[in-house]
Amino acid sequence: MAYTLDKLPLETLIGPVARATEVLVRLDERVARSPVRDGFVERQHFADAASALWLAGELVHVEDLVLHDAHMDIRTPTHELTRAHAVLRTRRRIFAQKPDWALSRDGFLALTGRGEAMTALGQKSREGQGAGASSFEADGRDDTEDDLLAEEFAEIDAVLARSSKILSGASVPARKEETFGRNRPEPQNGLIYDLDWNEEERVAEWQAVIAGTRDLPVVLRAALLLEAWSEIEVLQHAAWLGPLLVAALLRQEGLAAHHLACIHLGAKNIPRERRRARNRGDRLLALLDAIHDAALAGLKEHDRLVLAKSQMERRLKQRRASSKLPDLVELVLSRPLVSTGMIQERLKVTKQGALNLIGELGVREMTGRGRFRAWGIV
Repeated sequence: MAYTLDKLPLETLIGPVARATEVLVRLDERVARSPVRDGFVERQHFADAASALWLAGELVHVEDLVLHDAHMDIRTPTHELTRAHAVLRTRRRIFAQKPDWALSRDGFLALTGRGEAMTALGQKSREGQGAGASSFEADGRDDTEDDLLAEEFAEIDAVLARSSKILSGASVPARKEETFGRNRPEPQNGLIYDLDWNEEERVAEWQAVIAGTRDLPVVLRAALLLEAWSEIEVLQHAAWLGPLLVAALLRQEGLAAHHLACIHLGAKNIPRERRRARNRGDRLLALLDAIHDAALAGLKEHDRLVLAKSQMERRLKQRRASSKLPDLVELVLSRPLVSTGMIQERLKVTKQGALNLIGELGVREMTGRGRFRAWGIV
């Protein structure tokens, strides 16, 4: 059954839409001129990634996520932690691109893990067309064998490129097993995937909702897309991608041009009974409140960072030009917490030097442990 856009309770939605729009625009204007913009954006990435797993019923500590992102885990990473890190990397990837990239064809294919397969398929198709133009070489020999060999070399190159990405820590989609020269994907495991799940049809249905809501207010459109993503259940194992795409829409339309809205963080404050209400109007109101709460939380976090920056900068007076303390201030602002190892790696100092800098800056120890300690802004 297709998702319908008729019979919307506009009388009850317009007020919440206006309030959420006002707070979201206010936050974006404040971030645009903020001295802590980069640190605020990075902290929002971590908070939203942890909240995405919380909404999925999993608990991921922000401390563990920060250390995992810095490749300094103090314990073996759990499956939930790696999923949260995938959300974190995706948010960074969306924010690093142009505002209209995520919802474009290439962006959507890349974010859903289809981009490399489509690129390889198009490349092989172009190679096949080029080979068809001259089916025989000068000596009269059929070049089919050369085409097959070229395909095998191309696939070997793709494997090597993928390995390089994995070793460098880049985001790489799940690999499909292929037979060299035949492009035969391995069938999905019925224990993990629903074999009757037509993902392409669900994606097309959600994109139809995008097209059908173009004339609506942007925040109302965002709430409808969030509700449609949940109702259609577009992706089997990446439900968290929908709110990120909606946040990219808010950025594309200019309401959040200088940051990526933390919709997961806002939805975390909304009771599940409201988010899963039977009435669609109640669900839309809950999603509008989630966008509103996310913007309010962003305003509070921004003001807290500005105050912390001003307090730490008082300790920078009469410092040498070669002092590492200003760099430490920027590092502390850009992460929910920092460890000794992170300070050593970023500032290129010894362990004792890192501890001395922490003592001079006066930030609070967050873990309460004697080993593997970490510090942050209260």
